[in-house]
Amino acid sequence: MNILIVEDESRIAKRIERMTRAILGDTLQSIRHINTLEEAVKFIETHELDLVLLDLNLNGNSGFDLLTTAVSKSFHTIIISAYKDQAITAFEYGVLDFVPKPFNSDRLEQALERVHTKEQTTANTVKFLAVKKRHKVQLIPVEDVLYIKGAGTYTELFLATGKKELHDKSLEKLEQLLSPSFERIHKSYLVKISEIAQITVASGSKYVAELKNGERIPIGRTKYKDLKAKWL
Repeated sequence: MNILIVEDESRIAKRIERMTRAILGDTLQSIRHINTLEEAVKFIETHELDLVLLDLNLNGNSGFDLLTTAVSKSFHTIIISAYKDQAITAFEYGVLDFVPKPFNSDRLEQALERVHTKEQTTANTVKFLAVKKRHKVQLIPVEDVLYIKGAGTYTELFLATGKKELHDKSLEKLEQLLSPSFERIHKSYLVKISEIAQITVASGSKYVAELKNGERIPIGRTKYKDLKAKWL
């Protein structure tokens, strides 16, 4: 795992690094500490990362200025901050976890474990999905997303407007962030359950979810029973 720590206090950054190395062991490939917002943005643009551990107060600058960029990337973001009152907002922007300061090794380990598991965020309050457009980041309201299709290491967001947007996060990572209102109905699809108009069996015993807009999405054989139970 390749990790970036963005923290302006050297003492805390060293503590985070020491704990992270102890928790991850051989699974940690690299870990880098940067203490300014500007340097962090440049580093993120030029390096492959799996995780960013981000403080929200960086020498008087707001970590949210970096967060909107970070959550549009393929990696996960975990906030480590004393500003507990900003936790809900951070989850709305699509962070995997919020670790309040002061913290201990157990709490950090719990957050790092979420990177590897399919456990959803504890808050389930993601309101936006950030996508890169023309070198800028655009926030797409989750309520506008009908379904999401996996496209290799990327995903395609299909919106109520009929538009399609490309997101850098994989389907698995978005599944961790989105609330239970989205269901993984196929290895390649996440669908908002409320948008399903009917579930049918097509020729060849293939299962299909027909959405309210008329689009038809395949349902995996192993997903059919659970989906039908939740939908009904």
